[in-house]
Amino acid sequence: MTDAVHASVAEQLDELGARLAWVRDYLDPVALTARVAELEAAMGAPGFWDDQTEAATISREHARVTRTLDRWERLRREVSDAAELFELDPTLEDEVAEQLDPVRAELDRLEEEALFTGEYDAGDAVVSITAGTGGTDAQDWSEMLLRMYLRWADVRGFDTELVEASPGEEAGLKSATFTVKGENAYGLFKAERGVHRLVRLSPFDAAHRRHTAFAQVVAAPLLGEAAEVEVDESDLRVDTYRASGAGGQHVNKTDSAVRITHLPTGIVVQCQNERSQTSNKATAMRILRSRLAELAEEEREATLARERGAKQDVGFGSQIRSYVLHPYQLVKDHRTDVEVGNAQGVLDGALDEFVHAYLLARAAGKT
Repeated sequence: MTDAVHASVAEQLDELGARLAWVRDYLDPVALTARVAELEAAMGAPGFWDDQTEAATISREHARVTRTLDRWERLRREVSDAAELFELDPTLEDEVAEQLDPVRAELDRLEEEALFTGEYDAGDAVVSITAGTGGTDAQDWSEMLLRMYLRWADVRGFDTELVEASPGEEAGLKSATFTVKGENAYGLFKAERGVHRLVRLSPFDAAHRRHTAFAQVVAAPLLGEAAEVEVDESDLRVDTYRASGAGGQHVNKTDSAVRITHLPTGIVVQCQNERSQTSNKATAMRILRSRLAELAEEEREATLARERGAKQDVGFGSQIRSYVLHPYQLVKDHRTDVEVGNAQGVLDGALDEFVHAYLLARAAGKT
């Protein structure tokens, strides 16, 4: 066993120790412990369940904060135990290194959680994908992105539901909207908002030339039914149309699908997955409130960025990532310069590296 090998394990322990210290500073376990005590006091108060909506909110926060503290304590203990074992018997280097692998993966998740400080970050999300410049290729690209995100959500253990999908004329999708439910869903998916660029040999070009296509991704917090986001009915244009795609004879014979345009902002939402026009309108209104909340969040972030002196573009026109499939394979995030050569792996849902790097850069004020 060489000193170089010992140094390798020692360096890993130093790195994990430094990362734990960073997480401790961000999470503030002392403050979280105090918060758990506050929530438990509220849960033990008489009449706690009288307001079931508020009670459910408090219960969810208690469960989330408790899990975070438990994970922090467990990781801190595991790194400490590994360091002590290696110090006592350096010949157990292989065993210690193997013990550190799952710790590192779990620490990645805890680092992410420490970065979710926004009002809605811990909650659910509604994600919309819209084809941009590129014709049929852009519509096909939108469908590819939808597949990528649904696979990523599945790997993360999230529940997803497709709300709307508008087919393209020849292939792909003009737009699609889906909900993502699970802890920190919005905090993760908002790292994906912006324009995504695809470069490949077009399967829709008879000459098989290289084409560039664009699609826009918008992530918003999925607000509850009682969300306090006021919408003036006079600001809305409501259109109904015949739903397309799967759904049986009913959706093909009635104008059950609903499209709502918020005139002051130009935000357009639509829903066609419910059988009745009333249900589709209720879902579309919920998504509209979510999008308006996201718009307010973006404006707040832009204000904070200006106060920090950072140059930040959180608008819908920001190109965040390129996916090159020809003449070489490379996916590059333009915000962090993270590059991955396995483009197919990324399109199959391997997004964690990009999202993790973005969250860290954002916390450091580098985006």
